[in-house]
Amino acid sequence: MAYISVNNNESIESALRRFKRKVISEEIIKDLKKHAHFIPPSQKAKLKSVNARKRNRRRFRQQRPMGGGTGSGNGAGASRPPMGQNR
Repeated sequence: MAYISVNNNESIESALRRFKRKVISEEIIKDLKKHAHFIPPSQKAKLKSVNARKRNRRRFRQQRPMGGGTGSGNGAGASRPPMGQNR
């Protein structure tokens, strides 16, 4: 449970801002939404697998451009000559 103490000479707005930050950091709203309704175990398993697929897809998409592909990099579609060779 989020608890803050209002300091002397502190406005209500700033105390409310601190409270909101604390609620977000403790993920109270996220937990409340998660427990808002009953999800059968079979649906939980499906949701877990869908989320894992999304997570892996995002991870793979981020790694692919940095890797530069496989091989020496001089594939059939290379638009630039290798370093040190000018046309």
